[in-house]
Amino acid sequence: MEQRGWLRRTPLTLIILVLGVAGFMALLNLKPRPEPRPEPEPPKPVVQVERVQLQSRALTVEAQGTVTPRRDIQLVSQVGGQIVKSAPSFVAGGRFKRGDWLVRLDSRDYQNALAQAEAQLREAERVLAEERGRARQAEREWRDLGNAEANALFLRQPQIAAAEAAVASARAARDQAQLDLERTEVRAPFDGRIRQTMADQGQFIGPGTPVADVYEDTLAQVRLPLTDAQAALLNLPFGDELTQAAQPSVTLHGRALGEDHQWSARLVRTEASLDPQSRMLYAVAELPEPFNTERHGAPLLMGSFVTAEIEGKPLTDIVSLPITAVFQRDRLYSVSDDGEVVEKQVRVLTIDGERIWVKGSLRDGEPVIIDRQGYVSPGVAVRIAGEEEPTPEPAEDEDAPAEPEAEGGV
Repeated sequence: MEQRGWLRRTPLTLIILVLGVAGFMALLNLKPRPEPRPEPEPPKPVVQVERVQLQSRALTVEAQGTVTPRRDIQLVSQVGGQIVKSAPSFVAGGRFKRGDWLVRLDSRDYQNALAQAEAQLREAERVLAEERGRARQAEREWRDLGNAEANALFLRQPQIAAAEAAVASARAARDQAQLDLERTEVRAPFDGRIRQTMADQGQFIGPGTPVADVYEDTLAQVRLPLTDAQAALLNLPFGDELTQAAQPSVTLHGRALGEDHQWSARLVRTEASLDPQSRMLYAVAELPEPFNTERHGAPLLMGSFVTAEIEGKPLTDIVSLPITAVFQRDRLYSVSDDGEVVEKQVRVLTIDGERIWVKGSLRDGEPVIIDRQGYVSPGVAVRIAGEEEPTPEPAEDEDAPAEPEAEGGV
């Protein structure tokens, strides 16, 4: 009776609330719980690679330069006078041999000076002969006096010395007059051609006046600028260390007479100093007989702009890769045996079009990533394009009941 009285006194709302909470808790306990599953791994980035192929070869270094003669000078006259005659080859482009005369000056004044110098020399020789005769006569007179020794003045030794000096001076004046007469013919100092004439017949010129601008045509040279990296690929001749056979060969490419031609030259020397502005090392290639068409097929004109391919020295374990494989000047990514990205530093040798030659710690057959290096980083697992990723074997469930063994027998 008391319990029923307690229920009557309890508010209905409270009873409903208690029953609702109890029901909710029962539902929570009876709710099926989800089984934990492993978080799926994100897909691996797919990368394009190229396999390393180690090679041993000599790389070609390219450079550009302008063809110049080995000697290019202004031919000047050493004496003054009027030009009375010029050689037929004394025109722009004219060819001459060493020792050929190019212009002749009026030589009459120099012939007269030579004649006067000859006369002065003869007069000095006459005075010397007289002084020597007087000295012999004085020596005999002194002996007749019975004295054993005579002084130098009595024997006319000072007079003889002065006469000998006068003869030497007159002879030098004669030789100078003869030399000036010979210099009235301006002669070529080497085999070459005339670039430009600066004087002509009938013109009066003074000593030191330029007559023509001439250059040697038996040997052409090209100054080729090289970077430090390019110089490291070549067997450069510093001084006389290399024989002609060991000098690197150079192939010059350019245009001549409206067509493309090539000429074979040799790298003969370097200037052995860096240009202070460009920080380049200049090597010099030489080509003999640049105007010999039978030897070269076409003349190599002075002032031509050419591209040079220089033979490099042999290198080992070098690799050719697409130029996109290298980033930050000397870095690349390769894929390890575990499929992870590995960063490596290499030495860039040269660039050949869309390919780049490098040398570094690379293995033969090693995959090198050739694009999209910004999407990966060292240590990241990647998948090589075109290769299937191995499927992991499913893990065995220890709680699963063992399958019953099949009964044997047929």
